[in-house]
Amino acid sequence: MTTEIEIVSLPKEKWKGVAIPLTTRSDSYYDFKIDPLDKDGCIVKLVKKQAEKEIVHTPEEYDFPDSLYQDHWEDAEAYGVVGEDGTLRACIEVCPEEWSNRLLVTELWVSDELQGTGLGKRLMDKAKEVAMAQNRRAIMLETQSCNTKAIGFYLHQGFELIGFDTCCYTNDDIGRREVRINLGYFFHREGRRR
Repeated sequence: MTTEIEIVSLPKEKWKGVAIPLTTRSDSYYDFKIDPLDKDGCIVKLVKKQAEKEIVHTPEEYDFPDSLYQDHWEDAEAYGVVGEDGTLRACIEVCPEEWSNRLLVTELWVSDELQGTGLGKRLMDKAKEVAMAQNRRAIMLETQSCNTKAIGFYLHQGFELIGFDTCCYTNDDIGRREVRINLGYFFHREGRRR
């Protein structure tokens, strides 16, 4: 019989600024084909493709690497798994977006040794629990077009594509195969504009 891994609250006063060693490795990506917008509209197509070589993005590439309780997430709360040695093994951070009544998942990370244990689903279930307790209409998160494993996970958890930004990180995000993709999970579908 195996013991279930415990998810605990990660208080801000202890965990603020703790770096999340989030490295993305992928052998595939979603390629964007976007026709120019004209008076009749445009066509956007995302096609999953095999990469010629492994795509790797590390925290060292960015001016603002992932960490818990960044100042711009004022009302964030975090949950996770802490090893016996006191180090972070997995986490999810959520923050309310009051004006839109959505809950943002600002961080989700599971260490390599804990992947495949169902922990990612349990962390996402925690975000859904928080959103329901706060009576949020939706959960929103950001990922990247090269993080196909994460996209597959989020789709399996009931998320759907709600938008993208082709120049969020650099002016060549499509070429770098790292386009920001926004996904949403909706609690109530009535009244949704189509």
